[in-house]
Amino acid sequence: MGVMGNSSKLALALVGLVLGGSLVACGDGREGAESAAKQLASAVSALDVGSVAFEGKDSGAAKDQLKEIFKGLDPARPAVESGQLTLEADKATVPLNYRWKIGSEEWKYTTFAEFKKSGDKWLTVWNPATLVPELAEGELVGSATHSPSRADILGAGGVPLVTYRPVVNVGIDKPALGGADAADSATKLAQLVGVDSAAYGQQVAAAGPEAFVAAITLREEGRTITDAQIGEIPGARAIRDSLPLAPNRTFARALLGTAAEANAEQIEKSNGVLKAGDTTGTGGLQQQYDAQLRGSDGIQVFAEKAGLTAAEKQALPNAGRRVLFQTEIKEGTPLKTTLDPKLQQLAEDVLGKVGPASAIVALRPSSGAVLAAASGPGSNGYDTAMLGQYAPGSIFKMVDSLAMFRNGMTPDSKVDCPPTLTVDGRTFKNAEGYPESSLGSVTLRDAFAHSCNTAFINARDTVTQAQLESAATSLGVAVEAPALGAAAFLGSVPGDAEGTEHAASMIGQGKVLLSPLAAAVMAGSVAKGAPVAAQLVLNPNEGASPPDAQGAAPTGTATAGTSPAAPASGDATPSGPAPATAVEKPVTAAEAAALADMMRAVVTSGHAGFLASVPGEPVGAKTGTAEFGNDTPPKTHAWIVSVHGDLAVAVFVEDGGLGATTSGPLLKEFLTRAG
Repeated sequence: MGVMGNSSKLALALVGLVLGGSLVACGDGREGAESAAKQLASAVSALDVGSVAFEGKDSGAAKDQLKEIFKGLDPARPAVESGQLTLEADKATVPLNYRWKIGSEEWKYTTFAEFKKSGDKWLTVWNPATLVPELAEGELVGSATHSPSRADILGAGGVPLVTYRPVVNVGIDKPALGGADAADSATKLAQLVGVDSAAYGQQVAAAGPEAFVAAITLREEGRTITDAQIGEIPGARAIRDSLPLAPNRTFARALLGTAAEANAEQIEKSNGVLKAGDTTGTGGLQQQYDAQLRGSDGIQVFAEKAGLTAAEKQALPNAGRRVLFQTEIKEGTPLKTTLDPKLQQLAEDVLGKVGPASAIVALRPSSGAVLAAASGPGSNGYDTAMLGQYAPGSIFKMVDSLAMFRNGMTPDSKVDCPPTLTVDGRTFKNAEGYPESSLGSVTLRDAFAHSCNTAFINARDTVTQAQLESAATSLGVAVEAPALGAAAFLGSVPGDAEGTEHAASMIGQGKVLLSPLAAAVMAGSVAKGAPVAAQLVLNPNEGASPPDAQGAAPTGTATAGTSPAAPASGDATPSGPAPATAVEKPVTAAEAAALADMMRAVVTSGHAGFLASVPGEPVGAKTGTAEFGNDTPPKTHAWIVSVHGDLAVAVFVEDGGLGATTSGPLLKEFLTRAG
């Protein structure tokens, strides 16, 4: 009994010893110190330590000082995590692991935070070196950004299309007013440079006393407003600068887009990629390849003495600065395109006086290189050449003819060409002035040369809609264009249509749609003897928006017969079915030769005889007139496509009358001057 009693006492003593040890372990403060460390890490991550208890430092003062220290990195915030705590009696040390996103790179470092126990609380020891290694009292963290120049957009042969060109920013420099009336100077300058006087006056009035308020930016080359005229107005100045610009204001503008200082909306949508003062692209290739052209900033993060004046910083830009982190500047990569500057300018000159929306596209069939893609002034900034969706009219008879060849016909086969034809109650007729000598039983070549609508509609029972779709893709249209590298509409041909819709398809109407680019591809495939794969951008290696179904960045699209003033926003989709992914049955050399024979007949015996005088190799062509809208008589699109050696050209005029009489002369001028 006594032995058992001693054993019980011993057991209780052991339990007490174990429990006592546990109580000592719980009471060493580790848990409290770890909690304080996590709270500090979280607070610094938010750049708000107002809730942190410091030793010998007011929390509010610490909060203000921390914000001031990191003000130069705004709006960046660190991600801070506490590490393994080291405990020595009433002191604790905890590593803090920092991660900052600086530009496109990450700045990582580790500091050590100290904590002291005061009663039952752990207080954080204030030390700027807890925020950044070796940061001393009276030092701040600053940053400097060095932006690369925007890369050029190059044309054929590496010729710069868009490059930095000298400009002058004309405006009122308010400190230079010298007591003159700001409103009066603003009005005089606005009248001189042709901007809205009331709006500019408001801008000048609203700006601070030290501001320079720009009214307009003028190209240095060819400007007619002189420095002397500007200098006569008190406070007015012309400040020299340079901007990435095309050779002139209209040159390929819809295709290339523009580059200018990012606005507030672009900065907001960039998710931190853009900042105030950055140059960015708007529209066209400038926007699609913005990242590639822009490159990336070099950013330097440094510690420097607080309270330096602007003059001190300018006088000693590196005095007292200690570099903490830096990213290397990365120059943008020039975008190489196939555009021929002479042919592009020629196309724009030819379209210069055309009122409605219009386009000229020229490409080299052998390579698919797009040499010119001009949209006329009537397009109002829209890329009609690449994005327009229009009924092609009779140029689509090239597709009909290919389908008919595949059903056993040749250019010498006989077809019936009546004056009119009725299908399911709808009457189709030939164009005004169709020659009576080419009515009745004629060769397919003759029907093609004079563009007999009724002859091709008569073939509707032997040529199915599916065969039309197949023939179209055989000529390189209504298919994806992975080599193009730019926003484009390559055509839409439904594979299923019946009755009047199928009949309308036979003359390029109904739901058949092409762009001027697609029309040039179609003609080019005849010249090449194989489907042309159009190419505009030669190095789409980085920075482009994701391509859409037709090998182009998502973009707005026009509907048939429309000419919007500007591209629609959002990821608009083409009006018809999705394009085929690839050409399943490419046009053969023999088929292309037969089509070329008939295109030549359009010039030698048809209604494009005016092209016979174009110097150089023989020209082959096809005209097209497509009705649209509900007017009586209906409005028409005017088309003509041609092949001339290793050059394929499409000319389009919306609301243009007849293809032969409206687009034909434009084509003749282009081919003749192109040499």
